[in-house]
Amino acid sequence: MENNMFCFQCQETAKGVGCILKGVCGKSAETARNMDLLLFVVRGISVVADCLRRHDIPVGKDVDHFVTDALFCTITNANFDDESILKRIDKGIEMRDGLMAQAGVRGILLPEADELSWKGVRADYVAKASVVGVLRESDEDLRSLKELIVYGLKGMAAYLEHAMRLGCDDKDIHGFIQRMLARIAVDRLSVAEWTDCALKTGEMGVRTMALLDKANTSAYGNPEMTKVNIGVRNRPGILVSGHDLHDLEELLEQSQDAGVDIYTHGEMLPAHYYPAFKKYAHFAGNYGNAWWKQREEFASFNGPILFTTNCIVPPLPDAVYKERMFTANSTGFPGCRHIEADKDGHKDFSDIIEMAKLCQPPVEIEHGEIIGGFAHNQVLQLAGKVVEAVKSGAIRKFVVMAGCDGRMRGRDYYTAFAKELPEDTVILTAGCAKYRYNKLPLGDINGIPRVLDAGQCNDSYSLAVIALKLKEVFNLNDINELPIVYNIAWYEQKAVIVLLALLSLGVKDIHLGPTLPAFLSPNVAKVLVENFGIGGIGTVEEDMKKFGFCS
Repeated sequence: MENNMFCFQCQETAKGVGCILKGVCGKSAETARNMDLLLFVVRGISVVADCLRRHDIPVGKDVDHFVTDALFCTITNANFDDESILKRIDKGIEMRDGLMAQAGVRGILLPEADELSWKGVRADYVAKASVVGVLRESDEDLRSLKELIVYGLKGMAAYLEHAMRLGCDDKDIHGFIQRMLARIAVDRLSVAEWTDCALKTGEMGVRTMALLDKANTSAYGNPEMTKVNIGVRNRPGILVSGHDLHDLEELLEQSQDAGVDIYTHGEMLPAHYYPAFKKYAHFAGNYGNAWWKQREEFASFNGPILFTTNCIVPPLPDAVYKERMFTANSTGFPGCRHIEADKDGHKDFSDIIEMAKLCQPPVEIEHGEIIGGFAHNQVLQLAGKVVEAVKSGAIRKFVVMAGCDGRMRGRDYYTAFAKELPEDTVILTAGCAKYRYNKLPLGDINGIPRVLDAGQCNDSYSLAVIALKLKEVFNLNDINELPIVYNIAWYEQKAVIVLLALLSLGVKDIHLGPTLPAFLSPNVAKVLVENFGIGGIGTVEEDMKKFGFCS
């Protein structure tokens, strides 16, 4: 373990291999090691919790909430605040020891695992963190599959936490997450067995995304076709980033008579599609683009910024907006004010609102409208039109271009690809990858927009529902018989659980870009290619031919 750190969980990892000095995302080696130790402690908690469950001993909700939050806070670009991570480690060790005491009282024999036997205090954290990270597994293929599962679990935890904040929960999902983490800590399985575990993770991912879809639509209604303003008004504003709709709702409610407007950024754009939020006259529109452009766009916005979840780009030392940054939930950044929830899960946003009143209105960086709101309910309402267009040949193919955006220059590929698509194709999207093409004048087909935006990466479930419904409508035996091409951009761990979910549904020939994950060893990549048709991308010209769009 001669490196300061080792992390390869995101698409932009250094040299396509792994970050060893500092994360490309901006996290320090110290933060990376603290996250490794937190995950080590979480595995210990999960080993005991799993043993208790298998002896029919109930595990408290506090354990479920802690594990979910800990996984979420280690997602790329979520938390850069070492002290908040260290406090989680402190709490996790105490929780693990409490669970072990419960097992001891009941005479339950626990497996031997370093995650259980280590009794460190803060003075020991640095040394322990250096030996419990990704490279603790020496076998490259086993490491690859274990990390694939862990990253899927992180994405699952993110979706689950959003659902939990809206009152929807599922004890079986928590049990599965902790069972998988326990197996990673203590089980010695073959490559084939770990591959099966990865597919099972995908199956539970589908269930988790369905739970979140239920939570969002029950609380805020089904997303509907909506035109969203991308200009600005003349009042001060608050900019909301991330994915948490519950935070947005509370902010809108608390600020509606304050003389300020609320704007979304990045992945919060799809909030405008929900009927419940349209009653707020001060919900002004979307400001800017995908998360990675925030340094320039946050500076020109002028008002406070609320990070509800991941997608923090560390501000430069001389950034004029750092003092206007607020974090919540699993996010954190040193020096920024963190908004804690009370015992009932509610937050007081009065500090943000009062700050906004003193700020200048945002500087307009673009104007006009973009259209979205094509989650499964809205698309199924258009099913007759869609089927007719397919049968008549007006729509030849659908292209799923969902996923994440990022800074890599190679992501220009997705803009060029969208421009080159024939006019008889429709793009299905979810996630911030859409910012590569959702402002292009691609037009419509018989009134059906050529870009159907289902929403956040959280809403990728809609794309699966739409595909399964089309399979039923066209009376097909196999989802892969549909005229759908999968050309997906990925960045972080929520994209990993979406990929595993699609594989569990039997979808094949998925192309990932701009690069394949660094955590896939050559042998594991070969398995995915041979069994599931996973592939990378080439040039736009090459891929147009590969996908059958030109000869």
